[in-house]
Amino acid sequence: MDRDLPSRKTNDLNAEPLPKRRLTIQIGALILLAMTAFAANSIICRIALTQTRIDPASFTIIRILAGATTLTLIILWRKRHFRNYGSWRGAASLLIYAAAFSFSYVNLPAGTGALLLFGSVQATMVIAGLYHGEHLRTTQWAGLLLAFCGLVVLVAPGIHAPDPYSAILMAVAGIAWGFYSLFGRKLGDPLTATAGNFVKATPFLLILLPFAGSVDSKGIILALLSGSISSGMGYALWYSILPNLKAAQAASVQLSVPIIASTAAIFVLGENLTFNLAIASVAILGGIGFVILGRGN
Repeated sequence: MDRDLPSRKTNDLNAEPLPKRRLTIQIGALILLAMTAFAANSIICRIALTQTRIDPASFTIIRILAGATTLTLIILWRKRHFRNYGSWRGAASLLIYAAAFSFSYVNLPAGTGALLLFGSVQATMVIAGLYHGEHLRTTQWAGLLLAFCGLVVLVAPGIHAPDPYSAILMAVAGIAWGFYSLFGRKLGDPLTATAGNFVKATPFLLILLPFAGSVDSKGIILALLSGSISSGMGYALWYSILPNLKAAQAASVQLSVPIIASTAAIFVLGENLTFNLAIASVAILGGIGFVILGRGN
């Protein structure tokens, strides 16, 4: 009996690499799917606001309601009950993000908007780290400078410069989402907290009602799709992946979203890949990548 134990242990160890390889491939596929869902929010919102009669306020209201409903149903399906999770500050930051996101996309190309959004998100989190005593290495400071130069290139006055008002709104959306992420960093169950934040955000939708006016069936469908699938299901998928990723990996993979959104915008919306956008993308994503990967975690 004792002689059989080593052989069984050896067989178990020899059998480990295959499940690990399968798990890695599976996680990689899920990451790609989640990032595609995030990028789809930019594409869907841009289509809704340029090719339908729905206005930004109505789009935001329907998106938040759809996200709250979808996430609540997911929680009920998983746990059979829904407690009062989330926070009011998280809900407020979520609504600010969603509203600024929608209003900015009235005049902002999808690719440019995604770049400004996720650049602002990462910048907010880096600055928050500095405020709380995090020290950056030389390569990380160089990355910040590179990202800032890329932002200057992106918004510099010229024929391809984005609308300043829309660019500022998208930056506000990114800052709000950055704070939303910071608020939820230490939560034990981010999915449940996100569902609670969506639910808590619904009363604040009354603020947007005076600005809501026109809707049509296509616009409603796109808003429902953004809230339920790209936001609700996308967040649920992302949070299921996070336990398998290190902090630096989780932050760095999100930098793929502007690239996916920009590429999709070219084929779906017919947007042009301008020289400024190309240079800014390399500088901003590369710079933030240096900052994140330089943390060594």
